[in-house]
Amino acid sequence: MESHEPERLSPARAAAMRRSLTSGRGALTRRSLLRASGMGALALGGIGALGACGIPPARRADGDAAASDDHSAKEKELTFSNWTEYMDVSEDEKSRPTLQAFTRRTGITVKYTEDINDNVEFFGKIKPQLAAGQDTGRDLICVTDWLAARVIRLGWAQKLDPANLPHAFANVSAQFRSPDWDPGRAHSYPWTGIPTVIAYNVKATGGRKVDSITQLLDDPKLKGRVSFLSEMRDSVGMTLLDLGKDPGTFTDADFDAAIGRLQKAVDRKQIRRFTGNDYTADLSKGDIAACVAWAGDVIQLQADNPDIRFAIPAAGYITSSDNLLVPAGARHKTNAEKLIDYYYEPPVAARLAAYINYVCPVDGVRDELAKIDKSMAANTLILPDREMAAKSRSFRSLSAAEETAYEEKFAKLIGA
Repeated sequence: MESHEPERLSPARAAAMRRSLTSGRGALTRRSLLRASGMGALALGGIGALGACGIPPARRADGDAAASDDHSAKEKELTFSNWTEYMDVSEDEKSRPTLQAFTRRTGITVKYTEDINDNVEFFGKIKPQLAAGQDTGRDLICVTDWLAARVIRLGWAQKLDPANLPHAFANVSAQFRSPDWDPGRAHSYPWTGIPTVIAYNVKATGGRKVDSITQLLDDPKLKGRVSFLSEMRDSVGMTLLDLGKDPGTFTDADFDAAIGRLQKAVDRKQIRRFTGNDYTADLSKGDIAACVAWAGDVIQLQADNPDIRFAIPAAGYITSSDNLLVPAGARHKTNAEKLIDYYYEPPVAARLAAYINYVCPVDGVRDELAKIDKSMAANTLILPDREMAAKSRSFRSLSAAEETAYEEKFAKLIGA
């Protein structure tokens, strides 16, 4: 049976929630800044010069999805499924500038749909077609790394053609270049990186800095005013790091030790609750003094509340990613690959990063982002410096059995 882990809301989907908290000032300011970037550079060069429940996976012997008939040459179109608030929009919110520039350059029309509400729900939507070897109606999807790993493991993602991805191959950051679940990025490329950090409200902490998981779990001055995330990989991963364990190589015993440490904090009522993106409201108001948080939320909250701070623990931090895949059965694989490659051109990547405020996985984007907003180019939550990148760790991919066992233990911990 497919597992049902406590689900992370898309970080970008929190934008709507943030607007209700901040009267929209941060979002409007960000969009206004984008006017300075211009779109002329995006229309030049680049692509124009380029030549489970008993259902068996539809796969070839080598584990890759069987190549579908590619209609890209005849049909200049593609369908792209993404999360909401995960694409740049114009200031009047009536157009998507980078997608429009792509169409002007290539003649490829993009049917862009924001129909991903969470990973589990979306997988349930497309799984029957994938299992039956049918077209899902989508040429490109964006899913979180653990689900990308599952889709690849089941043989439901098409292997990408490097000839159509020169910018992506050259510019993907070293931090994201070869995850254990997709070595060499044979089937996927990251859309964004999602750092998990510690956030705190300095007013609520009485001016004290909070920069370790140990403080969150043990500091009596924070008792009852701490939250962790309902995403197992983030909360357990950060706890593993604090225990001196590598989330990329941990054992069953290590996992149990992390769960045990979190359970003690729950029993002592040190942890107030486990949350999705809704921790942002409590943190902004000061009801939560400190928490495990997603970096993009922190950037948005800081735009309107100077008391919001973040810290990177000395022990390190977890980075996950949302990733682009071409599902089995897709009719327009080459067109989809061209769109992936387009978003690895630094001017395009900069505009996207300036809008969504998560880690940009594209090398060489700093100067382009500085043209839009120098403060964003200097923000290590968007473009990690060498020191921060060195502290980044990824939660290792899990076998189906591990995934089920670990999620059951975590669900029990958080009362899900």
